[in-house]
Amino acid sequence: MISLNTLSMFSLAVTMLLLSPGPNMAFVMAQGASHGARGGVVAALGIGAADVALTLLTAGGVTAVVAAWPPAFDLLRWAGVAYLLYLARKALQPPAAGGAAPAPQRALAAVFVRSMLNSLLNPKALLFFMVFLPQFVDFGAGAVARQLLILGAVLTLISTVFHALLGGIGGAALRRLGRHALAARLRPYALAGLLLLLALRLVLMQRPL
Repeated sequence: MISLNTLSMFSLAVTMLLLSPGPNMAFVMAQGASHGARGGVVAALGIGAADVALTLLTAGGVTAVVAAWPPAFDLLRWAGVAYLLYLARKALQPPAAGGAAPAPQRALAAVFVRSMLNSLLNPKALLFFMVFLPQFVDFGAGAVARQLLILGAVLTLISTVFHALLGGIGGAALRRLGRHALAARLRPYALAGLLLLLALRLVLMQRPL
């Protein structure tokens, strides 16, 4: 089993990394501003679902296999770029004339899927799990796969709570600001600009040697 000391060090490291501004932080706040506090929380749950998937892939050795195949990095990167460009284009589309607004459940489901895909299509997230989690594995303390699953579960819990608070509170504050007429008109452009910046970040990302 993993020692309490190791879990404490791991939790502190995860928290410190989450406090550094990144694409997930920006994404959950943008969804909170667009869909309210619930949108921010649902976006956090989407990131948590992606973390669970990446944990399972890491424990199963899949991430190491994918990372060892050079084209995999670029395939994931360009798929992520294409998806972010699609979201940016969709953010700028005006609502259809006379069209009904999507049901809240459907809108929140879309936020969940977008948030999950935004994490899964980021090759840096895959590399992060492959490199970061094994650093806290004690190879003399039992099955490595089980330790990776425990570490991934702890990371997922911390990440989900952190992003839920950020998306719920920060997103609600941005949404309140967006009630002003000018801010409401600029909000779609701000969201599209954020998504374009995230896409550019992926374009410029270099594959680690």
